[in-house]
Amino acid sequence: MSEPRPDLPNIDAALFRQPDHGRLLAAERAPHAPRILLLYGSLRERSYSRLLAEEAARLLRALGAETRLFNPSGLPLVDDATDDHPKVKELRELVQWAEGMVWSSPERHGAMSGLMKMQIDWIPLSVGAVRPTQGKTLALMQVSGGSQSFNALNQMRVLGRWMRMLTIPNQSSVAKAWQEFDEAGRMKPSACYDRVVDVMEELMKFTLLTRDVAPYLGDRYSERKESAEALSRRVNQTTI
Repeated sequence: MSEPRPDLPNIDAALFRQPDHGRLLAAERAPHAPRILLLYGSLRERSYSRLLAEEAARLLRALGAETRLFNPSGLPLVDDATDDHPKVKELRELVQWAEGMVWSSPERHGAMSGLMKMQIDWIPLSVGAVRPTQGKTLALMQVSGGSQSFNALNQMRVLGRWMRMLTIPNQSSVAKAWQEFDEAGRMKPSACYDRVVDVMEELMKFTLLTRDVAPYLGDRYSERKESAEALSRRVNQTTI
């Protein structure tokens, strides 16, 4: 580490980097459609969180995205199965595939559903040197049977930050969800539906803006320093 100077921060200058605006502008743009994974938090036959996720998927495809919905039926309890369980492997492979995600949960007892949390808990923060969710975009939606609420959204936003995802500012809370969908399971035209459209538009914009530079956006001084120190220790051990 270089000697500290009174006019500079006390950091390792060799590992400190100013933001590279030119690098962001010169990033090569991926030619494929943005890949969005949608998770929902209820297994009811008429699950409004699933219907909302399906409606979001229709909008995303109309906006130019490729979408996948994960069916959580059969996903085991966390720590009640190994990582090679078929449903766990399916979920993790979809997370690796995705460039952005949508989480749609019912509110139960003032919180997100246990099924929604269980899916998120099965997604690891890191797999070796790979961080499956870091730098990927995330949109949040919730449904409730009663009045307007944001409890599940607030909880999922905390989790999105913990998973190092770029959680977009806009979000959708569908109150009295049983009134918002027709018998065929399609969301009725309304101001609430327009809000869902806004959220999906914003998710697409953020995904297009960030997916090609996600590794750069997630590059941290603290992690570069930690990696350099670990390398130095290994070198010292091999020379002893």
